[in-house]
Order: sequence, then structure tokens, then C-alpha cells
Amino acid sequence: MKNRVEELRKKQNLNQDELAKALRVSRQTISSIENGKYNPSLELAFHIAEFFGKQIEEIFIYKEEVQK
Repeated sequence: MKNRVEELRKKQNLNQDELAKALRVSRQTISSIENGKYNPSLELAFHIAEFFGKQIEEIFIYKEEVQK
């Protein structure tokens, strides 16, 4: 799943640590989300969306992978 977390964070001039503290998660969690290595829980996704004043669908882009 792709996301716009890094883009939105940088637009607000926040570093990963500042965003992590605001969301009460680790900096490593933010890094992993931004790099696509970790999909946040639904609850965390809602918190991220609320923090940025966006809908979840505006931040997290779901693209179904076609199995061959």
C-alpha cells in the first residue's frame, strides 16, 4: 500500500520524531510507514488522517495486486 505520509509531514515542516511524538508511536514506526514496510493499524491510520486533516483515502492509496 502506498501512502503520502512523508509528503504531508514535510509540508508541515515536521521531522519523523515530531510526527511520532504527536501520534504516540516510535520514529521507527513513522519511517516504516513512509517506506512502505509497515501498514498501520486502522486505528493508527485514522489518527494519522485526523492529524493531517484528511480522509484516510487521501493519505493511503490501496492498489490491489493482480495474482497471476
